[in-house]
Amino acid sequence: MQIAIVGLARSGKTTVFNSLTRGAAETGGFGGLTVNTGVVKVPDERLTRLTSVFQPRREVPADVTYVDLPAQAITPEGAPHGDIPADQLARLRNVDALVHVVRAFQDDTVPHPLLSIDSRRDLEQLELELTLADLAVVEKRLDKLRTSGRHGTPAEREANEREQAVLERILPALTEGRPIRDLGLSSDEALRIRGFRFLTEKPVLVLLNVGEADLVRKEDLASALVASIDHHMTSVVPLSARIEMEIGQLEPDEAEAFREDLGLEGSSLERVVRASYALLGLISFFTVGPDETRAWTVTRGSTAVDAAGAIHSDLARGFIRAEVIGWQDLLELGSMAEAKRHGKVRSEGKTYAVQDGDVIEILFNV
Repeated sequence: MQIAIVGLARSGKTTVFNSLTRGAAETGGFGGLTVNTGVVKVPDERLTRLTSVFQPRREVPADVTYVDLPAQAITPEGAPHGDIPADQLARLRNVDALVHVVRAFQDDTVPHPLLSIDSRRDLEQLELELTLADLAVVEKRLDKLRTSGRHGTPAEREANEREQAVLERILPALTEGRPIRDLGLSSDEALRIRGFRFLTEKPVLVLLNVGEADLVRKEDLASALVASIDHHMTSVVPLSARIEMEIGQLEPDEAEAFREDLGLEGSSLERVVRASYALLGLISFFTVGPDETRAWTVTRGSTAVDAAGAIHSDLARGFIRAEVIGWQDLLELGSMAEAKRHGKVRSEGKTYAVQDGDVIEILFNV
């Protein structure tokens, strides 16, 4: 899973990236040219507890790749500094979701380009840029379909007609500034336009970057922003990127004490990663053994054979059945052998829908 971190200049976007990845990418808030990439291990207490019981040689959590893209600059008048560069658009189209960092902190040493703090304005500014980028693609493709889409074989003409119908449904929404994810496309419609990888079709996690003084009311600020926007597949998480980056440089005990002093319950960064998972409809299943305990990522609704394929394609090809038990039952019983003696392990076929937290052993033919 790959997620792009985007935001206007001086929003704290790269500070968020550093906080998530424990990196040291240069910050400055002026829309530099550097693309930063980092892999984040997904925190999962279930995996940690399974590891403590089975004592394998290693623990392998699921991971998420975050790509920090150059900030979109704006002029003091509020106009976009320019179109999003083609290479940046290409990177955006190839990610699974967007993390949009929106500034809510006041800092006179890092003045906002528009000289005032307005989270909703900044959110809408970048949303508009993404919408315009998608609109340009739709208009160009429709022009081609309307002129040459009637050529080719009957099957090709039919496919072109179906694609054109979806794009003509999308066009007015984009023209009005509405993202594609708000349209509730059917699975067939989504399939027709999948190749375009439209930016406004992607889920968006808005990170409201607050200052230390606003930590006590960060949830109220997030709720106010949520109330001002009405988009599908969009969620808001408040955090202070600077504080989280400072906490990330501390030892665990010191970090916990610092959070307590600030009145923070748990890590905001862990909440960000979990929210990223939820937004994409992802779940985790586990495998356990003497060599490793590992978390695997699949889409909610995936089957047992999909889970086998996530581990290795050979397991999917030679799939016989899956031995399945819930992680809590396995913890209570202490081993797969004991769980089988108590009748807690189920044999499931290819079509079994994997549940979040399943521990799975795949039986297969070589």
